[in-house]
Amino acid sequence: MAKMDKRIRITLRRSLHGRLRKHQACVRGLGLRRIRQTVTVPATPENLGMARKVAYMLDVEEIGH
Repeated sequence: MAKMDKRIRITLRRSLHGRLRKHQACVRGLGLRRIRQTVTVPATPENLGMARKVAYMLDVEEIGH
């Protein structure tokens, strides 16, 4: 249950233009639309996997417990 309390803060740092469609879909799935936009999402395996796949475009920081 402690895993569900953890959250990650994700910021889009690079453009989606010219990226693979699967990578664009991962970024959109995380709720990001614009460069320098920041979202906070639960640290679930699904969200962590999407963030790891497109880590070259993101800044990811863990927040919470």
